Amino acid sequence: MPPTKGYDVQPTSYPVTLSVDFPDRPLNRLTTFFRIFVAVPILIVLGAVAGGTWQWSSGRDTSTIAIGAGGVLFFAPLLMILFRRKYPRWWFDWNLELQRFGNRTVAYLALMDDRYPSTDDHQSVHLDYRYPNAATELNRWMPLVKWLLAIPHYIILFFLHIGAVVAVIIAWFAILFTGRYPRRLFHYVEGVLRWHNRVFAYAFVLVTDAYPPFALSP
Repeated sequence: MPPTKGYDVQPTSYPVTLSVDFPDRPLNRLTTFFRIFVAVPILIVLGAVAGGTWQWSSGRDTSTIAIGAGGVLFFAPLLMILFRRKYPRWWFDWNLELQRFGNRTVAYLALMDDRYPSTDDHQSVHLDYRYPNAATELNRWMPLVKWLLAIPHYIILFFLHIGAVVAVIIAWFAILFTGRYPRRLFHYVEGVLRWHNRVFAYAFVLVTDAYPPFALSP
């Protein structure tokens, strides 16, 4: 029976989804050429939101200073799931929006969009998590071991990310000469981002107990 018009019926879809709109248009060659430099301001903003540290040394003295605040909430949701069997919605929303912002920035660096990353608009990157009912859908003990169970994914993603870097370099030349992003390369990079986000959401954002599929496809 076909799905009802107006509804997207995906009963077997993973609860973490990501897609990037393919830019079926000429891309800006100038900003593509200088992309790594043009992206510096938004990377600073992302670092300030996600939190980080700066460290420098002079002789025997080493100084470290923390900048920004926030970052992905991992330990606090872990404790709440473990002891209270709940995942506060505003913590969930923070993690989701932070990951959306981060993915827009990565997509811009990967030349998948020539529009400067927005701090709030979703633009061409569509990332979504399904909000879990922690009491019925999340095993209270799983957050303690998910990062360990995901080790096979880390190994595969290491090589997939190397392939993605090569694909972006090839795409950089293609855009400079043709103004277009090769569609197959685009979908490969999109698939790597999708795989990465599934694993990250499973092991560290803790929004699902469903083991991530070994697949680039939606």
